[in-house]
Amino acid sequence: MLKAAELVCPDKRQALANISLSRPTVTERVEELSGDLKSQLKDKVKSFIAFSIALDESTDVTDVAQLSIFIRGVDASLNVTEEFVSVVPMTDTTTANDVFHSLVGALDELEVDWSRAVSVATDGAPSMIGRKAGVVVKLREKVNAANPEQVFLNFHCILHQEALCCKSLKMDHVMRVVIDTVNFIRARGLNHRQFSAFLLENDIHHGLPYHTDVRWLSRGAVLKHFYKLRTEIAEFMQGKGKPVVQLDDPEWTRDLAFLVDITEHLNVLNVTMQGRNKLVTEYYDSVRAFQGKLVLWQTQLSKRNAAHFPCLKSQPVNHQSMDKYANLLSGLRHEFDNRFTVFTELEKDFSLFRSPFTVDASVVPEAMQMELIELQCCAPLKDTYASVAIEVFYQSLPPQYPMLTAFA
Repeated sequence: MLKAAELVCPDKRQALANISLSRPTVTERVEELSGDLKSQLKDKVKSFIAFSIALDESTDVTDVAQLSIFIRGVDASLNVTEEFVSVVPMTDTTTANDVFHSLVGALDELEVDWSRAVSVATDGAPSMIGRKAGVVVKLREKVNAANPEQVFLNFHCILHQEALCCKSLKMDHVMRVVIDTVNFIRARGLNHRQFSAFLLENDIHHGLPYHTDVRWLSRGAVLKHFYKLRTEIAEFMQGKGKPVVQLDDPEWTRDLAFLVDITEHLNVLNVTMQGRNKLVTEYYDSVRAFQGKLVLWQTQLSKRNAAHFPCLKSQPVNHQSMDKYANLLSGLRHEFDNRFTVFTELEKDFSLFRSPFTVDASVVPEAMQMELIELQCCAPLKDTYASVAIEVFYQSLPPQYPMLTAFA
C-alpha cells in the first residue's frame, strides 16, 4: 500500500504509514463497519410497510450448517430494499425449531414488525416446509399472532425448483460416464497435462472444466466441452487403458447430444432468473415462456424436427429415439407444471399487477374494482405506465388509489 502511495499520492504517504494495521485494530474497524451497516438496515426496516424473507441452508467445508437470511421490504413510497441479514452457524441440530429460532433471533435484532411479514421463500427441505411443524408453519403462526388478518405466503426457491425439475430427465446413464471420465482426466495432474498436450498436438485450444456432482445445472459447460472433444477423449482414454466404450455406442452418443442441448436451454432459463431486485412476475414470465417452449419442442421432436437441438440434429436419429426424447420433454413439462402450481394460483394477482390497464375489472377483488376502472380511464397515468418501469409507475400513483397501492 505504501509503495502504491508513493506513485499515486506521495504527499499522503506518511498519513497512510500512520494507519495501524494490527490484527486487533483491523478487527475493531471491521466490527465498526458491521455495526454501522446493521444500524442502517435497522433504520430501513422500521420504514417497511411489508417485507418478505428468504432462507437458504447449506453446509460449509467444515460440515457446519450455515443459515443465510435475506430480507426484502417496501416503504410507504414503494421504495424496495433488498438486503442480506446474516449467516447463522447451526453448530448443533438443524431441526425446524432450530432454524425458526435462529431466524427469529436474527430478525428480532433488526426489530422487525412481524405483523407486516407477507411471505417467505425457502428450499424444499422437510424442516422448512413440513405441514405440521415446519419453519413455514411456525412463521405463519407467528405472523398471524401479530396480525390475524395477514395473508402469509410461502414459496419454494424458484432456482431450486428448476434444478429439481431438471433431475426428472433421469439421464444418469450419460452423466455418470461424463463425470467419471472428466474427473479421471482432471483429478490427476499427469493425466491433465498429458491430455492438454494431446489437444495441442491436434491443434485444439480448449480443454475440459473440472466437475463435481454438486449442482445439476453446473453440468452445462462440462457436457458441452465433453461433446465437442468426444473423439479426442475416446482416443486419449484408449491410450490410458481406460476405454470409454459408450462413445462408440450411437444411441448413447445421441443421448449425450440431447442432454447437451436441453441443459443449455435450462441454463439459459437459469441465468435469466438470477440477479437482484427482480420482481416475482418476471420470474413467472420466464417460467411460463420455458413451459411454452417445452410444448413446442415436444411437438417438433415427435415430428422428427430437431431445429432447436443443434447437437442432436447433427446425429443420425431414428423414430424410436426421437419419440423417447419427446417423452422426456413431456415429463419435464409436467414436472414444471406440478412444481410451479403456487405461481399458477397467483396468476390473476400477477396479471393485475403487471397489466392494470388491460385486466378485466370484474375478475379482481371487489374492493379494488372501482379504483381499477378509474385508473383504466386515466389517460395521463396510462401514458406514465407505458413509459416507465412497473415499480416506478406504482410509486407515482396519486393518493386516490390506496387499494391498488397497497396491493402493489
